[in-house]
Amino acid sequence: MKKPIGKFSVVAFAACLMLGSTVMAQTVSSSDFSASKTRIKAEYKADKNACSSLSSNAKDICVAQAKGKEDVALAELDNSYKPTLKTQYKVRVAKADSIYEVAKQQCDDLAGNPKDVCVKEAKAAFTAAKADANTQMKTSEANVTANEKTAKAQNTASSEVKEVRADASAEKRAAQYKVEKEKCDAFASTAKDNCLTDAKNRFGKL
Repeated sequence: MKKPIGKFSVVAFAACLMLGSTVMAQTVSSSDFSASKTRIKAEYKADKNACSSLSSNAKDICVAQAKGKEDVALAELDNSYKPTLKTQYKVRVAKADSIYEVAKQQCDDLAGNPKDVCVKEAKAAFTAAKADANTQMKTSEANVTANEKTAKAQNTASSEVKEVRADASAEKRAAQYKVEKEKCDAFASTAKDNCLTDAKNRFGKL
């Protein structure tokens, strides 16, 4: 009998996703694509069914892991079949989203402010990963355009890359600021006010 994926750390789950990406690195034929897609969906069904032996939040985590594994495998399969900058981007986002969904479920084991902080941290990590994926895609696109055109185009590409990186940095800081604000809810009165003031200072919100 196939054992359930079970409950394990987000770090371990992320490591499994990274390992899976090396397996699908080579291109595949049309027939292999179809067969692989059928196999991936069958594995998801088996993994999900195996979660039935668990209960409560452990079951939810198991199902989230099974779904994340399927989503990443399908994204990697598409990228192997017809690789483009967009399919590469979708693989990175699928991995980030899968880790985020599992992390959210694991946060349900907590309560109160620790749970709120856990959720915000998971969201911040997802925002950062997605911003990095977007930056990498836009940078690659700009570099391709620059290689095809003149020095003027290269300057334009350089400017676009800087703008994308600045936007990504702003998104990450905004997400992290929300995490720090959430942590302040663990305090009360003056301690909470001082915590919020410190967070605003560090993230330039004053």
